[in-house]
Amino acid sequence: RVKRGWVWNQFFVVEEYTGTEPLYVGKVSMAPACSHPLPLSDEGDGSIKYTISGEGAGTIFLIDEITGDIHATERLDREQKTFYTLRAQARDRQTDQLLEPESEFIIKVQDINDSEPRFLEGPYIGSVAELSPIGTSVMQVMASDADDPTYGSSARVVYSVLEGEQHFTVDSKTGVIRTAVADLDRETQDRYEVVIRATDMAGQLGGLSGSTTVTIVVTDVNDNPPRFPQKMYQFSIVETAPVGTAIGRVKAEDSDVGENTDMTYQVKDEEGVEMFKVTTDSNTQEAVITVQKPLDYESKKVHTVVVEALNKFVDPRFVDLGTFRDQTIVRVSVLDVDEPPEFQPPSNLMEVQEDAHVGSVVGVVTALDPDTVNHPVRYAIDRSTDAERMFDIDANTGAIVTGKVLDRETAGWHNITVLAMEADNHSQVSRTSLPIRILDVNDNPPELATPYEAAVCEDAKPGQLIQTISVVDRDEPQSGHRFYFTLASEATNNHHFSLLDIKDNTAAVHTQRMGFNRQEQDVYLLPILVVDSGPPALSSTGTLTIRVCGCDSNGAIQSCNSTAYVVSATLSPGALIALLVCILILVVLVLLILTLKRHHKSHMTSEDDEDMRDNVIKYNDEGGGEQDTEAYDMSALRSLYDFSEIKGGDGGGGPGEGGPSGNPASELHTLPQWVQSPDLDFSVFRDYICKKVEQADEDLSVPPYDSFQTYAFEGSDSPVPSLSSINTWSSSSEQDFSYLGGWGPRFRQLAALY
Repeated sequence: RVKRGWVWNQFFVVEEYTGTEPLYVGKVSMAPACSHPLPLSDEGDGSIKYTISGEGAGTIFLIDEITGDIHATERLDREQKTFYTLRAQARDRQTDQLLEPESEFIIKVQDINDSEPRFLEGPYIGSVAELSPIGTSVMQVMASDADDPTYGSSARVVYSVLEGEQHFTVDSKTGVIRTAVADLDRETQDRYEVVIRATDMAGQLGGLSGSTTVTIVVTDVNDNPPRFPQKMYQFSIVETAPVGTAIGRVKAEDSDVGENTDMTYQVKDEEGVEMFKVTTDSNTQEAVITVQKPLDYESKKVHTVVVEALNKFVDPRFVDLGTFRDQTIVRVSVLDVDEPPEFQPPSNLMEVQEDAHVGSVVGVVTALDPDTVNHPVRYAIDRSTDAERMFDIDANTGAIVTGKVLDRETAGWHNITVLAMEADNHSQVSRTSLPIRILDVNDNPPELATPYEAAVCEDAKPGQLIQTISVVDRDEPQSGHRFYFTLASEATNNHHFSLLDIKDNTAAVHTQRMGFNRQEQDVYLLPILVVDSGPPALSSTGTLTIRVCGCDSNGAIQSCNSTAYVVSATLSPGALIALLVCILILVVLVLLILTLKRHHKSHMTSEDDEDMRDNVIKYNDEGGGEQDTEAYDMSALRSLYDFSEIKGGDGGGGPGEGGPSGNPASELHTLPQWVQSPDLDFSVFRDYICKKVEQADEDLSVPPYDSFQTYAFEGSDSPVPSLSSINTWSSSSEQDFSYLGGWGPRFRQLAALY
């Protein structure tokens, strides 16, 4: 039988179909296979049943089982899905058997221009330098169209400028934005909002379009020079401001931004360069004006400084726009202050001879008040720098004179500080250091460098060198030292030794005879006269001690005394130990004797301590009366003995009677004598004495004996007779002291005591 096969036509369906009826897509059918080039349809008797499966089968796409017609029942969108893949089956309606194997076919969604171009990478921000030439590329924008670029012109996009076309253009095909003018000025407008439109259908009528806003920032270039807001600035500063003090700040304005505003400042005039310095504050871009040299109101009251500002980074493309610098004038007014005196000229070295007399003028210092008032100046020396007061200064003239005798050898330099102050305001004081050099005069004779001692062998030969001597001189002549050596006059008859001046400030002593005998003379004293070169020439005599010594055959000295013996080191150890033992025994005996003597002395001292003696202490001055309590110790007057107790307490024994302690009358015959009146009460004095005794007994530091003190001596010129009874040899007569009552109120207490 004739074999059949599938007959396929191209299936297309238009997107976005808006009709009410299903959209016819196409037809599937079977035809017999033969050599005829054209397919033949089935017989149409309904014996074949057509079915489909795959994407959208039964939902989007429906097929007529008998005719094989396919319809689309839903609205399709090519931008979402461009084609659908389905499979077709042909079955025998009676047996439901496949007449042919399944066949796959595709339904394509046909595009229409239903999508506008879109800018997917927005928002767009670009930048361009100001003053860029026309046609400078700023940036590129690109729009995307979802329509099929292979079908028609739906996806062909062109670009145009909707807003901002007076400053920028856009390439219609590439979307590159370029400048349309050459005078973009950031200082006038620093950003632009440009609207770019993209249209499909190649811009033809009926095409869809989309737009975006592009922000274009105009970047800065250094096209503006610095400018000072003012042509003159004024500042003031005191004349005592130290170097480096900031006077003020000025700033030049620059319309540019960033590093294009970085500036440097400089002083342009010669006077300003000398007196002032300008630096740039990197943070604020201000010019800081500082003092470079000390100011002086009296010399110049106003300074004019020309300050110039210039850009640090200059763009060579804009040099033709003009000079990128500006100048301004700064007036600096110097304010007057009260300044201390200034030394004129500054202190220099002064010199004075060391033999200058006290009061000799060393030099004169001068200081002047720099102020307009010109106050008088007074001078003084800072004594902390001249503690020994070697120099004085005239307070009015500033003349420095010697205050003491100078000695260069003690102090060759003096550094004193001189003060200069205003006469009416000592707080305004200035100081200067003044070095004074003491010039040398020849006032010290030369002396032998050391107390020379030499030795000569007994068998010495004539001309043998014994000693080379040198001298020292504390002076320092400008031409240097030159010393002359000779034997002193008392050694002119010397025939033993000779002295040779070597002419280099040293001399040599040689033997002059053959051999010496130390038994005859073991020591020779050789006086040497040394003279300096002056002026005036000074001299001194030194003695060289020469000992005659015994020497061995090689000339080595063995002994230098006439009773020569050598304590050789050949003593045996036993002998040395015996010698040390003897010395130790002698030391022990000496210590024992000293200990015994000290013990005996302390024993005698203890016996002397038991000897209670009375000490009479005489004061050769006259008291000032009972009101005078500061001339002497009043408590001593109150320490009176109760003679009844001293005499043994027998109730009134006479001065010549004996007592229990031997012969107290003999010990008391020189004491003042009086008769104890029965109406006088001595209990006050007795209690006082007892209290003092108790205090003395408790105090271990007081001596172990009593002391009797009397204050009864009267001056030699007193018009009244003496009260003392020390010279009264009578031991039994009574004395009448009633006349004391007539001496006045100042002696009332004394009269009551007697």
